[in-house]
Amino acid sequence: MLAKRYLMSPGPTPVPPEVLEAGGRQVIHHRGPDFRALMRRCLERLREVCRTEGDVLLFTASGTGAFESAIVNLLSPGERVLAVTAGAFGDRWIAMASAYGMDVQELRYEWGETPRAEDVGARLVETGARTAFVVHSETSTGVVCDLEAIARAAQEAGALLVVDAVSSLGAVPVETDAWGLDVVVSGSQKALMTPPGLSLATVSRAAWERSADAASPRYYFDWAKLRAALEKGSTPSTPAVSVVVQLDEALRLLLEEGLEHAFSRHAALGRACREGVKAMGLTLFSPDEDRSAIVTAVRVPEGVDARDVVLGLRDRFGITVAGGHGDLAARIFRIGHIGYYDVFDVTTTLAAVESLLVETGASIERGAAVSRAVEAYDDALGG
Repeated sequence: MLAKRYLMSPGPTPVPPEVLEAGGRQVIHHRGPDFRALMRRCLERLREVCRTEGDVLLFTASGTGAFESAIVNLLSPGERVLAVTAGAFGDRWIAMASAYGMDVQELRYEWGETPRAEDVGARLVETGARTAFVVHSETSTGVVCDLEAIARAAQEAGALLVVDAVSSLGAVPVETDAWGLDVVVSGSQKALMTPPGLSLATVSRAAWERSADAASPRYYFDWAKLRAALEKGSTPSTPAVSVVVQLDEALRLLLEEGLEHAFSRHAALGRACREGVKAMGLTLFSPDEDRSAIVTAVRVPEGVDARDVVLGLRDRFGITVAGGHGDLAARIFRIGHIGYYDVFDVTTTLAAVESLLVETGASIERGAAVSRAVEAYDDALGG
């Protein structure tokens, strides 16, 4: 009998059937009129999802490529920048900016802590940095920061704010224009329900002005070159044509659902997962708050290695969850619930976790997690 597979990682995430089908269509020529119409439509849909009337630049690259584009288009070698980090992806900003020779000042939190706007504002004033990098949804820990408050603090300090919204865009509110976010970077493979291969960056007017003076070398990730091509529905080099087709279809589905409904669904899924975990008697590593609607990080019981849980779920039940990064590898596992998920994906995963932990001798009431998760989901949606 063929085993069913469940992809419950915080990225890549499952892809809807309509999007899978779109990727199987015959490839179209990227210099033809049909592709130009597709690209223009896709960019307009991305503006709706990003809540911006400004430019959205679409790269054939991972989210890390969009990170790099922000660094090379905004900064000059030796320039001072503030990097806010509370996990693996905040650390990635530090490593990348350092690789380009920037003077990187850190605002560092313990993994699992939530960055605070007042700290960001104070550190910007202290360092004099004109640009700050912040991770909206730190998937290594499950923390989602108060981005609106941090954006306000950056504005008051006179700094541009660059936001890693790779896992948050489409799952929780990201109000690019209303909150004054200068650059928002994201990727196709998470809440946007598309295979990996595309990343994007929104660029504010202030960011464009700063870019004009930036002296870092750039070629593939040159914003000005890409914008000029995208205005014609094209790209400077060959894009991932089939993934653009898929992204356009996924954006159609997301906008048909409605962003507000998608935000409510993700909040309900997050609450269902957290309540189910607690019903098992397990402890959360990620915050127990509705804002943390993207991934649930779970501490394993004493004497259990989280890496064994991750492997057991995959090998025994066909369920792929994520392990912890770095020092957390043996201590936590992470259940993703962004994008193409419903509550029964969550309850299937919880039931499998119950079974594995019972075998280790853990005292867990079978069925408690599933029952509580469904109840919490219905309550969250007002059902």
